[in-house]
Amino acid sequence: MPLDEDKYPAETGRRRFVKGVVGSAALSSVGAGGLAAVDATTDAAGEGGGTTQFVGVENTDGPAPRGMPIIPIEIDGGQINGVWPEYDEAAGAAITRDFGGSGIDYSSAWFQYCGMQTAAGIYPQADQDNAFRHSPGTFSWQGEYEAGTALTVDMFSDYQEWGNGIGRAGVGKPASVTWRSDGDVTSIPVQILRSVEVERMANGEGEYAELPSNVQSFISAATDQGFIAWLNKCTHFCCVPGFKKNAGSANFGAANEIYCGCHQSVYDPFSPVQTTFVALPRPPQTE
Repeated sequence: MPLDEDKYPAETGRRRFVKGVVGSAALSSVGAGGLAAVDATTDAAGEGGGTTQFVGVENTDGPAPRGMPIIPIEIDGGQINGVWPEYDEAAGAAITRDFGGSGIDYSSAWFQYCGMQTAAGIYPQADQDNAFRHSPGTFSWQGEYEAGTALTVDMFSDYQEWGNGIGRAGVGKPASVTWRSDGDVTSIPVQILRSVEVERMANGEGEYAELPSNVQSFISAATDQGFIAWLNKCTHFCCVPGFKKNAGSANFGAANEIYCGCHQSVYDPFSPVQTTFVALPRPPQTE
């Protein structure tokens, strides 16, 4: 289908209209039985789940209901790893209270949506490798490395100039990776980005001084050397979007943002927000 015939063309403004009308119509049509079915996906029959606050890259357009959760980063000897919080038995989740002094609790529940709640690596006590590992196929530069190779800082040395013909060069250098997926058929897809803009966010420079203080503190603690990462599952229909992944993103004003080609949802990696969603329960863990 040509891009100009897409279901939600930006030029008509229909995407935002449809999002509101369809969403409210769908809710108004849910009867008692339907509501019971919805409740069944979040009740105590599973493990964890429920209303969860998180920090994510903001959804700025399209039908997605919310942003995608940010994964804090730590760099160890040049290797780039995602941070996994400690298991809290009372909370029934892996959780770091007051992450980085931000007042925000970072929890494994952030990632319990779109089927990720069934991934072995999302279980709070899972003993998994936290390295971000190459998942080639999206960006040509990653073809130099075998799948599963751990990401290191030196692979992004050209981040201030990098470009692939989509949008502006020098906005940032992305990579598609998996995380906490060793030996699991359900891989956890993540996108990581190194950008000068992330460095400015972490330092609260310029327009980023207007971020809420708790979000700015979280970003300062959750990013390192200009790197930011997020769970790369669109919150609309669980597709896998990308930063500078699709040339057609320019038609929707998203050439320098994260774009989901399925239904044209757009996310801004340089606009972190704190918001709420209902995390799905994990299936009971078997021995």
